[in-house]
Amino acid sequence: MTKPLVALWQRLRAIPRRWLWQGAALGLLLWIIGLPPQPQVWLGPPQAVQTANPKMGVHTRLTDEVEEWKIKRTLEMVREMGAPWIVEYFPWGYYEPRKGSYEWAHPDLVVDHALAQGLTVVARIDFVPEWARPPETTYRYLDEAHYQDYGDFVYAFMEHFRGRVQHVIIWNEPNLSFEWGYRPVDPEGYVRLLRIAYQRAKEANPEAIVLTAGLAPTLAPPGNTWGMDELEYLQRMYDAGAADCFDMLAIHAYGLTFPVDDPPDPAVVNFARASLAREVMVRNGDEGKQAMITEAGWNDHPRWTKAVQPYQRIEYTIGAYEMALRQWDWCAAAAMWAFRYPRPTRTYQDYYTLVTTDFVPKGVYLEAQRYAHGLPAEAAP
Repeated sequence: MTKPLVALWQRLRAIPRRWLWQGAALGLLLWIIGLPPQPQVWLGPPQAVQTANPKMGVHTRLTDEVEEWKIKRTLEMVREMGAPWIVEYFPWGYYEPRKGSYEWAHPDLVVDHALAQGLTVVARIDFVPEWARPPETTYRYLDEAHYQDYGDFVYAFMEHFRGRVQHVIIWNEPNLSFEWGYRPVDPEGYVRLLRIAYQRAKEANPEAIVLTAGLAPTLAPPGNTWGMDELEYLQRMYDAGAADCFDMLAIHAYGLTFPVDDPPDPAVVNFARASLAREVMVRNGDEGKQAMITEAGWNDHPRWTKAVQPYQRIEYTIGAYEMALRQWDWCAAAAMWAFRYPRPTRTYQDYYTLVTTDFVPKGVYLEAQRYAHGLPAEAAP
């Protein structure tokens, strides 16, 4: 018997017999029920996005997508639609379950497949791990004692993905109490978090592009316990010194029931409200920076009061991409919410998607694809 075989035999003898029996039983069970093997997935040759509008983007939701082939197919369909940008959620609590212990396997899959498809990844980082928050609090609760821990994760993420991910969004919608851990919103507190994260991102990668959290568009009156008007919140961020700790402003711009060309109005939530955030930037001497619309879109649920008809959603979505390209030179990209969910939500949220969970393209996807490839819109039946 050769030495390798002897070594293998010795290892097998060292395994408790009950483990061997259990392993054999499991193998037999899998053979009986016919569990199919997982398909081998390859990155494939590098691809490039063909598009007439280089500002087109989508907000993907691959965080909870388990199967690699579905990750790949999602990102292939993004490229085939003609969108060069994706915004993806990378939850801190998923990837640092214990302080200083990082698990990069899943985000590596997402990023590597995105790059193979020729896409630019914008990473949104939030979701507080249990070890970084008090008991009985939500994953949105981040107290100031743990700001540095968040900054350390931003550093680790940007260091790990240096050369692959350059754009990073710091938190999400902190002008809502829910997103701030059900505490009173605190623009000054958020700026302190932003400052730490900005410094750590730049330490990991001096070429990093740090984006503010996208603020929820809301008409909350002064003193409201559930949120703050995002225009007021943004001004207070500037008053607290935010201009020195971000490179690009993230904006959320939902159209609700209004057409894409509905004019901006501080008293109305519509897509053009994004330009009011830009005005805040200009008033504070930040006109040299760009902004990015990291969430936007219309919903076509047949019974939701904030929805539009499917044909309107198509028209408004393409109009939004056109507006970003032709009228808003300050807008780096516009990412529509949301490309596809790993599983149905069975709520009105499913009617924001461009592609079903089973990879069936909706009308809005097909018409956006025609637009991106310079083809005329198909005539309505």
